[in-house]
Amino acid sequence: MTVRAVVFGLLGAVLVCGTSFLNDRVLRQTYLVGNNMPVSVYGILILVVLCINPLLRRWRFSGRELAVVMALTLASCCLPGSGLLRTFASALVLPYHYEKLEPSWREEQILSYIPERMVPDIASDEDTVLGGFVQGLGTPGNHIRLRAVPWSAWVRPVLFWMPMVLTLWVAMIALAVVLHRQWSGHEHLPYPIAAFADSLLPSEADGRVGLFRQRLFWVGALAVLLIHTNNYLCTWFPDIFIPISLRFSFSPLARFFPTLVRGGGWSLFTPTLFFSVIGICFLIPTDLSFTFGIGPWLWALVVGVFAAYGLNLNNVVEGSCWYTGLKPRMFILFGANVGLFLALLYTGRHFYGQVAARACGLSRRGAVDGLSVWGCRVFLAAMAAFTILVTAAGVDWQLAVMYSGVLVVFYVVMSRIVSEAGLFHVQSNIFPCCILWGFMGAPSLGPRTLLLLQVISMILIIDPRESLLPFMSNSLQLLERRREALGRPAIWCGVAVVVGLAVALPLTLYIHYDQGNAIWESWADRDVPTMQYQNAIAVQRKLAAQDMLASSLAVSGWGRFRQMAPNAACVWGFAGGMALVMAFSAARLRFRHWPLHPLLFVTWCTTHISSFAGSFLLGSLIKWAVLKYGGNRTYDRLRPLMVGLIAGEILGALLPSLVGALYYVITGERPKAFRVMLS
Repeated sequence: MTVRAVVFGLLGAVLVCGTSFLNDRVLRQTYLVGNNMPVSVYGILILVVLCINPLLRRWRFSGRELAVVMALTLASCCLPGSGLLRTFASALVLPYHYEKLEPSWREEQILSYIPERMVPDIASDEDTVLGGFVQGLGTPGNHIRLRAVPWSAWVRPVLFWMPMVLTLWVAMIALAVVLHRQWSGHEHLPYPIAAFADSLLPSEADGRVGLFRQRLFWVGALAVLLIHTNNYLCTWFPDIFIPISLRFSFSPLARFFPTLVRGGGWSLFTPTLFFSVIGICFLIPTDLSFTFGIGPWLWALVVGVFAAYGLNLNNVVEGSCWYTGLKPRMFILFGANVGLFLALLYTGRHFYGQVAARACGLSRRGAVDGLSVWGCRVFLAAMAAFTILVTAAGVDWQLAVMYSGVLVVFYVVMSRIVSEAGLFHVQSNIFPCCILWGFMGAPSLGPRTLLLLQVISMILIIDPRESLLPFMSNSLQLLERRREALGRPAIWCGVAVVVGLAVALPLTLYIHYDQGNAIWESWADRDVPTMQYQNAIAVQRKLAAQDMLASSLAVSGWGRFRQMAPNAACVWGFAGGMALVMAFSAARLRFRHWPLHPLLFVTWCTTHISSFAGSFLLGSLIKWAVLKYGGNRTYDRLRPLMVGLIAGEILGALLPSLVGALYYVITGERPKAFRVMLS
């Protein structure tokens, strides 16, 4: 690992963290991160290898150096967007704005449950801290100065939240090191995204990219790039260019499938073509791509059947907000996640057992590398610190331990999906606060503790499609493919996260106070700041009607378990999800040609999977036909074409962002909004 690679890796983190919020919210282009295969990182890699590296000659970057740069940059991608800062500031300050608009909030005095150290100091200067955030302090054509931002009001929440966030991320980096040895060295997972990135890196022998010599790669890449470029030009010149629609409507057929429509599957009849998904299908087993394609259809069918009997698995059974209320759907998904997590533990039981024993000083036997042992020690220490910080927020330590456990299960399974299946856009929406709520019951938690747990979830995991553990899993695999040691890059990834946070957090606050409601979006600035309080009010009123409010507020510690009242629908959903994963795992081992992968049940009802279903089905059909009628030789010949589809879509998303940024710098006006990937 060279000094140059580290420096440029940190510069990459600064670039991504310094431009993402501006691009996403002000320029309104395709999100620079947006998922676990960020177009900014992989797109810039393509441009560097294609346009810049050949000009450097003797000083050109080697493949190993670029792998290190990629690892450090990817680690920081959990920061500027949905992973944290897209909603961080609004979730903390805007509740005070909505309190003025919602009589029920004032009547229930719901904001009094939140400790002052969690939120900005509104009382110091309400007009600036709150009013400036809502309305903006800048004027058209004039940006505010740095000192106009009420920095002092944000010192308190930053000091409270950042240690919690950083300890969790340190734990995830360490856990990635432990998991990598098992998944890569023992289970030999394919890591499709890392394989795609590795194919773009120059050879260590001659410094050239072999993929760029393949004509079919350029056919696929340029064809997709031209389609997206044409559609981008249509936004500027609609009278000159004709858009190429990538969305197809088969909605008239929906009336023949009322059960699917009743189950929420109407959007499946209007699929959108994503070339990157079709390309990924060529890099993963056919049963996986078929599983992801058919999964949303099966979910809609199941929901439709249950709805016919009066039970809608998608509906909220307790609470008032669909996203973070109690739904059988979330617990079916969580049960499947727990089932898969237990299967992963069982598969790697010997390795994990040896690592844990050596990490705790209980054994010196076993061929376990020292890096995994130290990774385990750092993970355990960081998760213990994280649990203590959650307890310091006002949550009983028993609940804090359970909360941490749910987080670990969620992140491990999500990372497994990305590493094994290449599903780069996965948003499971399993919230630990809701899991504890469903299993413990509202009388056990009470509105105050429930609200604290939900506020913590709003900050840490409200939109988990950009998570550190999947980024690290792909980064470590890429480093290993380039024969780079993993220990030092993992440490520098932690440094990159800190550097990126130091850049992104103040920049995000500045843009908020400069632009105000001119950059508002309904999700980040309406839904996230309100849903946890609406749920707490619904629970508080329900408990008051049942004459259980006082007891729920007074209970604590082990007493909560004596007052448990699990939600029956959620418990049955959890058991069903776990049973389905176990049954399909056994069937896959028992029957050679079993068509569906157990990952079906950890993805079939996730947010956005239905948007990709059509592309997964098409991709699986293409690969099946190629292998059946052309064999392995034809498959190998067409592989560069499919990789080109991925590269072309990434460039088709990145280049409009670069053009839009240049237009904004020159004119001071917003460019036309254009998005390729999901927003």
